[in-house]
Amino acid sequence: MSIEIKISKKRIPYKTAMLFLNKRVEEVKNGKNRELLWILEHPTTYTAGVSFNEKEIIDKKIKIFKSNRGGKITLHNPGQKIIYFVINLNNRKKDIRKFIKIIEDSIIQFLKIYKIKAKSDKKNIGIWVNHKKIAAIGIRVSRWIAYHGCSINISNNLNQYLKIIPCGLDNKKVTSILKIRNIKPKNYESDLANIFLKNIKNI
Repeated sequence: MSIEIKISKKRIPYKTAMLFLNKRVEEVKNGKNRELLWILEHPTTYTAGVSFNEKEIIDKKIKIFKSNRGGKITLHNPGQKIIYFVINLNNRKKDIRKFIKIIEDSIIQFLKIYKIKAKSDKKNIGIWVNHKKIAAIGIRVSRWIAYHGCSINISNNLNQYLKIIPCGLDNKKVTSILKIRNIKPKNYESDLANIFLKNIKNI
């Protein structure tokens, strides 16, 4: 099973990305295109998953993009990497929990490169370092096509989380590689792609 690896160096507007992603989902459903692993960044954007609450918006002036992914309200901004998937679980084990665990394990393995010890939490989806969230996960499954994905805080501005209650948490519980290690990783997209690709093959 061939998975297309797409790495975008320029920031992609959220709406543009969603149009592309939804089109690919339909193509994969109909057997007209390959599965996808897409690594990119968004301009500063606040998005709301299907379980978000209006009370989680602190700054009422910000624009919120409503999404059909799982989860609550979150932030995407420069310095945060997004990994989007379109994966056909019809061709694999139809196990959404295992798919999410593979995403979790892949993020943990990536952070190990930077000597960051991270872990998942059964009660709170995402990846955590010392009780602070460094990566968020939001997945949707349609006819066993799993899509959307995860975000990892690399060197983004964490103060922009002050305008929301991200994933139901206060902003003090959000962190990044920059904040933990005081480094800005460069040219790491291939590491991300290779780790995820290797693990997805084990579904």
